[in-house]
Formats: sequence, C-alpha cells, structure tokens
Amino acid sequence: MALLEQLQKDMVTAMKARDEARLSAIRMVKAALMKEKVDSMKELDEAAEMKVLNSLLKQRREAAEMFRKGGRADQADKEETERRLIEAYMPASASAEEMGSAIAAAIAETGITSAKQMGQVMNAAKAKLAGKRVDGKALSDMVRGKLS
Repeated sequence: MALLEQLQKDMVTAMKARDEARLSAIRMVKAALMKEKVDSMKELDEAAEMKVLNSLLKQRREAAEMFRKGGRADQADKEETERRLIEAYMPASASAEEMGSAIAAAIAETGITSAKQMGQVMNAAKAKLAGKRVDGKALSDMVRGKLS
C-alpha cells in the first residue's frame, strides 16, 4: 500500500479515536508529502517519500533539542512523540554493526585511507545500506573515526 493511502487510513482511525496528537502528526506528514508531490509535479516514488520523512525526522530531532535547551520539556516531548510516529512509517534503522560493516567494505572497495576523501566512503557506504534508514550524522562520525 502506498504511503499516502496508509496515512489516510491512519488519519481516519485517529479521527474516530479522537486522538488529537496522533491526528495532528499524521496530517503534518501527509501535508509534507502532498507538497512534495505538487512541487515535483509527478507521483512520489519510495525514495522521494523517504527523503521527505527523513527531513521531517531531522526537523523534529532538532526542535526537541532546542526546546530542551530552552527549558520547554513539554514541547520537546511533543516533538519526540511526532518523531516516533514518523519513524513508524519508515523502514527499519540500520544497526551500528551493519553501518560498521558497510563502512569497512566501502573503505576496502575504494582503498581510501585519508579523511579528506571521506565523501567517497560515505557514498559507497550509503549505497551498501540502501533500503535501510541511516542517520547521516552517525554514519559520518563512524567514517571519520575509521579514517582517522
């Protein structure tokens, strides 16, 4: 089932259950996907949907961090709840072991030993982790650690 169809079904379920927080988050995700669909003027494929969802995840993570720094734990908790809901629509996250093995394979494949060429290793590792959700910052930190 397409993601937009699943969101529509979940939105109806949330309306019937009168779950305002869940309904609000689902509407936000659906609006972002619809905006991307209109902007690109074509149907969204899975990669485009994941790009939008990753962007929303990053926004929620950064907003929660800023709210915590500002002493607004209630708003930070709301952002965290939205982040967990978005993650439910995404594929499983790559584990640290999977990222480590992909990085090792990418380094062996490219033969790079310098941190200056980190981008090539990152691209090769991302290609090996295709189909899994990867936190770019965590992957970058791991690559930097292996190349240092």
